[in-house]
Amino acid sequence: MSFMHSRDGIQTSAKLTVLASFLHFDMCFTIWVLLGSLSVPISQSLGLNPFLQTVMVAVPTLSGSLMRIPMGLLGDRFGGRRVGLLMLIFLFIPLLLGWLLNINFPAVLCIGLMLGIGGSSFAVALPMASHWYPPSKQGLVMGISAAGNMGVVFANLLAPSLARTYGWHVVLGITMLPLALVLLFFFLFASDCPTRPQPHGVTKYAAILKTSDLWWFCLLYSVTFGGFVGLGTFLPQFFHNQYGISAVNAGYLTALATFVGSTCRPFGGYIADKLGGIRILTGVFLLVALAYAMAAFLFPLPFMAPLLVMGVMFLSVGNGAVFQLIPQRFQTEIGIVTGVVGAFGGIGGFILPLILGSFKQTSGSYTFGWIVLAGVALLVLAMLRILVLRQRGWRSRWRALNVAEDPVLAEVPEYQM
Repeated sequence: MSFMHSRDGIQTSAKLTVLASFLHFDMCFTIWVLLGSLSVPISQSLGLNPFLQTVMVAVPTLSGSLMRIPMGLLGDRFGGRRVGLLMLIFLFIPLLLGWLLNINFPAVLCIGLMLGIGGSSFAVALPMASHWYPPSKQGLVMGISAAGNMGVVFANLLAPSLARTYGWHVVLGITMLPLALVLLFFFLFASDCPTRPQPHGVTKYAAILKTSDLWWFCLLYSVTFGGFVGLGTFLPQFFHNQYGISAVNAGYLTALATFVGSTCRPFGGYIADKLGGIRILTGVFLLVALAYAMAAFLFPLPFMAPLLVMGVMFLSVGNGAVFQLIPQRFQTEIGIVTGVVGAFGGIGGFILPLILGSFKQTSGSYTFGWIVLAGVALLVLAMLRILVLRQRGWRSRWRALNVAEDPVLAEVPEYQM
């Protein structure tokens, strides 16, 4: 889509790009977690034990996470629109293979690796939307774009029912229909901001990787987003294995949890804009630790389901808060930073099901897995508070760093910490 130079044209391009970014991430997220939504029927057809089930749903999470780094680099260098289009086109390949071929477990893992590419949409769609708006609106804009993670809602809501009626192979084929529609919309309406930062050289990217702030964000996001996507892929089999409910009903409960979580991500960004991301994250980690600890008691389903819904909601608020902070610290390197931080978030989502599945396989109970997750949340909370106390200027020095790189920011009234 060509860029229009009038003020109205700029605003229209910005809004359409945010919508296109949301749809891109939504569709890709649906594909990313699709094997998790289909884990019960696939496991039944292939005779998988609880550990192999978790491996199957974790593989796409891992591949999507690792691909966020190169995709962020490519988006910075060639533009989010071009890279985003190629990503959508590529995803037809694993869906087509899964639909037409009668595959075994190793083949499912290979298809899962390819489906995982959808998870790297995060490092392309979010920076493309972010470039159109000033720092004061980053929490809300990034939250709206990232609310595309409600793709996990559609996957858990629709995939199990369709699999029960037509078989899980056909679900992969059906998924190509909305993918084609999103591809068309993205092609027509997504635009790269004409004033987006120019790509850096390799030495600049290497220097970014040495920045301690980057790794703090990676740690925070590995717990918040890792918890969201990890539970989004794992809860269907948790509800089925622990409470014996059908795959369809397990999908409905997971869809409810992820829907509440996805809709709360923009809210998390918005309140972080108003109150500060660090303050919001402090409360989030405390509440998440409490939710995980209570989940260890494995309460009856009528209590457990609302508890996990609230836990996913807290995690999503934390996601919004983290990405309210990132654009304030990294103005000109948002693509690669989003890729690296997003990768660690996905790795957290890869590890979470393995923790729960491993304890279930070895001890026969999920209790110890939930306790470990609660301990991790408390540990990260303690580390965050130590960071804030030792480096009271952790946020106040970001402005000086960014203005030193781009003096124009000193004249931007919206650029407030």
